[in-house]
Amino acid sequence: MTELDVLCVGETMGMVTPTTNQSLAEADDCLLGFGGAESNVAAHLAEFGYRTAWASELGQDPFGDRIIQGLAARGVDTSMVHRHATLPTGVYFKEPDVGHGARTLYYRTGSAASHMSPENARDWPLPGTRWVHTSGINAALSASCSALTEHLLAHAATAGYQVSFDVNYRHALWGPDAAGPHLLALANMSTVVLVGLDEAETLWGCTTADEVAELLPGPRHVVVKDSATEAVEFIRDDQTGTTVVRVPAQHVDVVEPVGAGDAFAAGYLAGLLRGDEPKDRLALAHSIAAWTLGTRADFRPGHGPRPRSNDPERNGRAPRISPELVQ
Repeated sequence: MTELDVLCVGETMGMVTPTTNQSLAEADDCLLGFGGAESNVAAHLAEFGYRTAWASELGQDPFGDRIIQGLAARGVDTSMVHRHATLPTGVYFKEPDVGHGARTLYYRTGSAASHMSPENARDWPLPGTRWVHTSGINAALSASCSALTEHLLAHAATAGYQVSFDVNYRHALWGPDAAGPHLLALANMSTVVLVGLDEAETLWGCTTADEVAELLPGPRHVVVKDSATEAVEFIRDDQTGTTVVRVPAQHVDVVEPVGAGDAFAAGYLAGLLRGDEPKDRLALAHSIAAWTLGTRADFRPGHGPRPRSNDPERNGRAPRISPELVQ
């Protein structure tokens, strides 16, 4: 396998949602797709031209086939995905906001992905990977998935890669009493942590981005998303201390909110890895998130032209990761 820019690790499920603004009980036509936080990030980064892979487990079933084929078509390497003959691919149903708020119904208990463990990572080319991206969803799936997440974070320095961690708290998977301290510990082991201010309030009682940053002294980059208001990045440097950058969110008409957070994470990482200034990478993150808010699917392709490389060996791919990020 060629050297990877980013390896994304986590569960992806089959997805069913009405094609029109109707409840699941009333809809006759539905969109059949797939989605998962980490694979959404991988697909967006592949659109930017980064060499991305997604590692997980799927069932030997049509949903698993659809996921593998769909991600491969988006330019994501799926060679590290293990297929189970007896365990199913998870499925979720998205219901539009028809008066009670948008809802997501998960059917993932006992899924193939929930059986991931540190053993999976033994077959992954981590020493040849520059960046690993995962989230709090993976940590919540099972004890073995949580152990895998901790393994990836604990071995980052010795294996030579760095880690971005999207908190991605899901109340359907665990309550704040259990999730709060565990996610805080994982986030503090990361190079980059992304978290919504609403999540931080639920998990840790934070009401401002500055309070979140105080709780997370470990990461070099802390990005706090305040919904439709702004995103704030705290950048730590041994010489210059902490720099704080704030960029307002874009105002958009929302068709479907699910997937926008993953798009934000991918836009931010794309800008970070190619060396953009903080305000520019936050603006890019807002832009990709806004683009994704305009579709019912979790991933919306065609978010813009790929950045060009000055390296002819990359064949027009995105620029290599900034040297200071891989020291």
